Amino acid sequence: MITFTPLPTEEVRALQGGGPDAYGRVPERAIATGEGEPCRHCLRQIPAGAPYLIVAHRPFPALQPYAETGPIFLCAHACEAGGGAGLPETLSSPSFFVKGYGANDRILYGTGAVIDTQDITDRAEDLLARPEVAYVHVRSAANNCYAVRIDRAVD
Repeated sequence: MITFTPLPTEEVRALQGGGPDAYGRVPERAIATGEGEPCRHCLRQIPAGAPYLIVAHRPFPALQPYAETGPIFLCAHACEAGGGAGLPETLSSPSFFVKGYGANDRILYGTGAVIDTQDITDRAEDLLARPEVAYVHVRSAANNCYAVRIDRAVD
C-alpha cells in the first residue's frame, strides 16, 4: 500500500505567509487561469480566478548534488492538505516521470521512467517493494516540475 504525500503544512503556511522559498525569495503571486496550476499541498487544481503562489521548491532536507530545486504552485490562501491512497487530482497529464530515492535522499539509478498516469500507483508499489527505495517522487514528464511524493502507507 502507498500514500501520496503533500508538502508539509508548516512549510506551506510559511510560504503562504510570505516566507522565503528555497532560493530565499518571497513567493511570486499570480491569478490562476484554471488551466494547469496544481497546488502541491491540497493536491487539487487551483480554480480560475484564484490567487496562487509560484515558489522555488527543493523537496529534500539538505543541499546535496541530487537535491533538485524547481518551480511549483501553491494556493495563496490556506488550504487543507491532500493526499492519501488515491491518485491526486493534480496528476492529470497523460504521463509523469517517476523515480525512487534511497534513505540518503539520492536517486536510485534504474528506477526512473516516464509512466502513463494510470500506471503510477502500480509503479510506485513496485518500487517501494524494494528495500533500498525509501520514497518515490513524481515529476512532470514535460517540464520536470515536482508533483508529489509517494511513501509506503503506515498501517
